Amino acid sequence: MQGKKPFQDKRLASFRLSERVPRDNFYRRLKAIMDVEWLYEATQKYYGREGHKSLDPVVFFKLILIGYLENLLSDRRIIQTVSLRLDLLYFIGYSLDEPLPWHSTISRTRQLLGEEVFKELFKRVLRQCVQQGMVKGKRQALDSVHVKANASMDSLKEKEIVQDGEAYAGELGEDAEDEEQTEKQTVSVFKHQQVQWHHGWKRKAYQGRPSGGWRARFVSNHTHYSTTDGDARVAVKPGKPRQLNYLGQLSVDTAHHVITCIQADYASKKDSQCLPSLLRHTIDNVKAVGLKVKEVLCDAGYSSSEALKALKQYRVTGYIPNFGQYKPTREGFRYFAGGDYYQCSRGVRLPFKRIKDSHDGTYQMRVYRSSSLDCRNCPLRKTCIGKSDFKKIEDTVDKPLYDEMHLRLQTRKAKRMKRLRQATVEPVIGTLVNFLGMRRVNTRGIQLANKCLLMAAVCYNLKRLLKWMGEAEGKGEKTLGQLLVMLYWLPVLYSRRGEQIQTSLSYAC
Repeated sequence: MQGKKPFQDKRLASFRLSERVPRDNFYRRLKAIMDVEWLYEATQKYYGREGHKSLDPVVFFKLILIGYLENLLSDRRIIQTVSLRLDLLYFIGYSLDEPLPWHSTISRTRQLLGEEVFKELFKRVLRQCVQQGMVKGKRQALDSVHVKANASMDSLKEKEIVQDGEAYAGELGEDAEDEEQTEKQTVSVFKHQQVQWHHGWKRKAYQGRPSGGWRARFVSNHTHYSTTDGDARVAVKPGKPRQLNYLGQLSVDTAHHVITCIQADYASKKDSQCLPSLLRHTIDNVKAVGLKVKEVLCDAGYSSSEALKALKQYRVTGYIPNFGQYKPTREGFRYFAGGDYYQCSRGVRLPFKRIKDSHDGTYQMRVYRSSSLDCRNCPLRKTCIGKSDFKKIEDTVDKPLYDEMHLRLQTRKAKRMKRLRQATVEPVIGTLVNFLGMRRVNTRGIQLANKCLLMAAVCYNLKRLLKWMGEAEGKGEKTLGQLLVMLYWLPVLYSRRGEQIQTSLSYAC
């Protein structure tokens, strides 16, 4: 006979929330291992002594954790989801009949609390991972990812063109914040002309191709800024749309894929420009838990003179492929370090002449040049120097650092480190972006973006910690079970062995 379950909306006289949440529930286990009582003392200075009571800081951080663990990119959706789940209510410590906080309270509290509170929470979770033996600290894999900002490309506005940016900022006053804001909204005539020339070149190069709109190609951070989020920057990666982003930088321990450092930076920066700051913060975080960084693994985007100097400064061995323009040797030329000159195959010398700045002013070059008299009657003149009167070779002043890195990358260990980096940090980034809410930030400003990235990393480390502890318990139970089975069967095996020996003796007799 077919059954039919009628629904009766009745009031229960006795109900205990903790009894309705299973023992193996993820949030029940998470609540058991989290130490959050220190938050009350750490956040006390952000509240006054009078007025209405604020949202409990412990509840606030738990709501934020739920948002990233459930991949919810909206504070409103966090409250809606919590109101429908018993395990989430138990995790934050609310009863069924207790009203939840208003979603705007989460946003205001996020802005109120300082960045150091979020960093301290990240460090405490990292310390728990170290205590469980999940972090070795010796080797770190570094990488970056674009995180979409909470702003649209339609919010872009063209910067004001000024004759002299420094003089214009000086007239506004000595306030550093005002000066920084002015630099974001103004551009010099020279830089504006450079950008327009580049855009003109792109129009000719892309002529006849399918158009993606003028904003997709002819927008630059030098000439435009976002009126919605002034810290967001236009950025693009191959195969991705051009949009306003932040640059998330993170380092991952290669032992068990625990995040040891994460930070938000401007998307207009190169990875190599962010490496010194990321390396310093990683070393500080790992040192705070009693470990030491010895090696870092990066891709070619982190290669620069500034980055290699930072590695040498902190005495860290790096495995970073040199950027594409680097040349370990010059075909047909040999360098002599004793006299600091190049010599071609015909014996003509190219002595050192001077040091000059690169075209963008980011680094310095050493110029080696031959004499026009030596190259006048050379049979290889057309293929070597063309229409020029002399041969010129330019090397960066930090070429010894690149040469040292080049030799290190030729070893078998370097090839293993490349595979290890790809297998370590790239899956972590994929998990953060696709499953832990780091696809975009729902805040505005680089400081709030940094808080969002820190909380996403905290959630990732907590998930790995719970999985590690669960596997350890499983291994312990399995080992105990195997021991009991062995103790049970051991007398039987010995008795059977004795019977076999006795039988063998009887046959021998």
